[in-house]
Amino acid sequence: MADNWIKGAIKHPGALRKSLKVPEGETIPTGKLTKASHSTNPTLAKRANLALTLKKINKRHGGCA
Repeated sequence: MADNWIKGAIKHPGALRKSLKVPEGETIPTGKLTKASHSTNPTLAKRANLALTLKKINKRHGGCA
């Protein structure tokens, strides 16, 4: 059931990476995500907050990071 909301929450895969100018294949640094989560752009802030949330969920349930 958790997979369904995650699938629905990510409407534009790669949009956060593109807006933060991080090349594909590299991980987005946590510092950039944290800074983006406080952005004045509401869409960017929401995407960064979702990325931070998904990062926490993955580690909490024993998945690979």
